[in-house]
Amino acid sequence: MDKNQATGLILISVMLFGYWMFFKPDLPAPEETATNTELVMPSDSTVVEAQNTPALPDSLLDAELVNKFGVFAAGAKGESTKKTVENETVKITFDSKGGKVSEVILKTFNSKDGNPVRLITPESNEFKTIVTSFGKTIDLNQLYYRLGTSTSGDSTIISYSLDLGEGKSVKHVYSIPSAGYEVGYKLQFKGLESSITKEEVLFQWNDHMITQESDVNMSRQNSTVNYYTTSGEFEELSERSTSYEEEVISESIKWTTIKQRFFLSAIIANKSFTKGKISTNVDPNNPEVVKYAEVTLSLPLSDLNKGQGNYRFYFGPNDYHITSEVTEEFSKNLFLGWPPMLWVNKYVLIPLFDVLNDILDNYGLIIIIIVLIIKLVLSPLSYKSYLSMAKMKVLKPELDEIKEKHGSDMAKAQSEQMKLYQQVGVNPISGCIPMLFQMPILLSMFYFFPQSIELRGESFLWATDLSSYDSILTLPFEIPFYGSHVSLFVLLMTISTIMITYSQQQVSTVQGPMKSISYFMPVIFMFVLNSYPAALSFYYFIANLVTFGQQALIRRFVDEDKIRRILDENKKNAGSRKKSKFQQRLEDAMKAQNKNKK
Repeated sequence: MDKNQATGLILISVMLFGYWMFFKPDLPAPEETATNTELVMPSDSTVVEAQNTPALPDSLLDAELVNKFGVFAAGAKGESTKKTVENETVKITFDSKGGKVSEVILKTFNSKDGNPVRLITPESNEFKTIVTSFGKTIDLNQLYYRLGTSTSGDSTIISYSLDLGEGKSVKHVYSIPSAGYEVGYKLQFKGLESSITKEEVLFQWNDHMITQESDVNMSRQNSTVNYYTTSGEFEELSERSTSYEEEVISESIKWTTIKQRFFLSAIIANKSFTKGKISTNVDPNNPEVVKYAEVTLSLPLSDLNKGQGNYRFYFGPNDYHITSEVTEEFSKNLFLGWPPMLWVNKYVLIPLFDVLNDILDNYGLIIIIIVLIIKLVLSPLSYKSYLSMAKMKVLKPELDEIKEKHGSDMAKAQSEQMKLYQQVGVNPISGCIPMLFQMPILLSMFYFFPQSIELRGESFLWATDLSSYDSILTLPFEIPFYGSHVSLFVLLMTISTIMITYSQQQVSTVQGPMKSISYFMPVIFMFVLNSYPAALSFYYFIANLVTFGQQALIRRFVDEDKIRRILDENKKNAGSRKKSKFQQRLEDAMKAQNKNKK
C-alpha cells in the first residue's frame, strides 16, 4: 500500500466515523429487543416503518435501511400506488405500500349521506402484519411491493410481491370473484425460515367504524367484535358497552368479525389463528365513529413458510341469507335472540318475510300482512284466552262472596275458591297459558326488526326509514329514558294498548292495585320503544288494532248467559266428574299449606 492509498483510506475512515457519530440510527436497548410468548402488540415506537423519501445518498441510505430492516431492507423504500378492482357488489382499492386493502366500498348500499357505504378507508382503517427478525420488529404492511395481476376463472388475482434476494420473498395474494363480498387472501413467506426469529406473526386490524346510520346510538348498541373458536364457541364483546372492553383469547380461532349494526368486516382462516386479543372503545363526543375496534391475531409461522397461509376477508352486509353461506356459524353475527325467539325468527318470520318480499315491494304492507297471518294462526289461542276470562267474569260474584265470607283468612278463602273452580270445571290459569304460547312471537320482534337490513332506508307513510325511529317532533330538551324526539307510531301503539287493556278489564276479575298496574305497562313501553325502529312500533300498533277487532268479534259469539248455564250444570254434576291432574295437584298444595300453618 503506497502513501496515497494509505492517506485515502484514512480520510474515508474519518468520514465514515464522522457520519456514524452524527447520523447513527437509534438502536433499541437490549432489554427492548427481548421477545416473549405473550400476544402483545409492539408500540409504534418499536415497529420499524419504511421511508417514502430518502434524505441521504443512496449508498448511505441503503446501509441505514439494512441496519433498520435487516433482510427486509429491499422493501423499505418505494412509491405508493393504488389498484382498484370491482365486481357487482363491492369496489376494493389495494395499495402497493403494504400490499394491503386500502378501501372497500359497498356499491349496493348507501350511508346516511346518500353515498355508497365506505366500509374501509385509509383514514379509518389500519392493517399491520408484524414479524420479528433478530431483535428487529418489522411491519410488513409498511413495506413496498411489486404489483402483479392475472385472472383465474371469473376471479381477478391481485398479487403483491417483495423479492428480498437469495431466494427470499414475501407475497400477498388477493382473489376477487365477479360477485359476492368475499375476498380470498394468501400470505406467503419463502426462504425466511432462518430470518424470522419469533414463531409468532401478529396480524393487527384497527378500525374506527365509520357511522353509516342516522341513529348513532342504536348503531353503537349493535356494534362489537365477535369471534368463533375451532372448538365451536361463539363469543363477543358487550355490544351495549360504552367503555373500554378487552378480551384475550387463548384458544385457536376460526374467524373474527368487526360487526356494525348492518355491516361486517371479517377475516376467516382456512385452518385457524392460534390465539388473539380483541377490544372495543367508544368516544361519545365523536358521532362520526361508532366504535373503535382492535383485533390482534397470531398467525402460525409454519403455515406461512409452507405456503398454507390461506385466509378470506368478508366485507359486506349482515344479512342472514348471505352470512349463512360464508363459513361455519358465521350467521351468528346476526343475533336473532335466544331460543325460543331464535326459532321463531329463523323458521317462521324470516321465511314468511322472504315470501312476501318476493311478492310486494312495500314493507309497510308486508308488516301488515305478517300481523294478519300471525293473528289468524293464533286466533284459536286468543279465543280460548278470552273464553277463560269470560268464565272468570261469570264466577266473579261467587268469588267476591267467598272473599267477604272469610275476611282475612286468605288460606280458607283460597281453598273455597279452588273448590268452586273444581265444581264448575274451570281452570283459573287457562287464560294465561295461551298468552304464554304467544309471548315468544311477541318478543322475537324485538330482535327481528332492529336487525333486518331489508328495512334499512325503506320508507312508509311518515316514517322515512323503517330501520330507525319515526320522529314527528324534535323536542328542545331531552326527557330521561325517552329522548328528545317524539315517535308517532309509538304513541299510536301506546294509545291502542291502553284501549285493549280497558277492553280486557271488562271481562277480568282482577281488582285493586293490580288492575291499575296494567295501565302503566303501555306507558313504560312508550319510553322503551321511542328510539327503536319504526317497523317494530308499527307492527305492535297494527297487532293491537287486529287484537281489538278480534275481541269485538269474539265477544259477539260468547254468550255469558250460556256460560252461566254450563257452569251451573257442571256444578250439579261435580260429584261424578273426575278431578283433573292440575286440580288434584293444586288441591294437595292447598291442603299442605293449611297443614303447615296449623
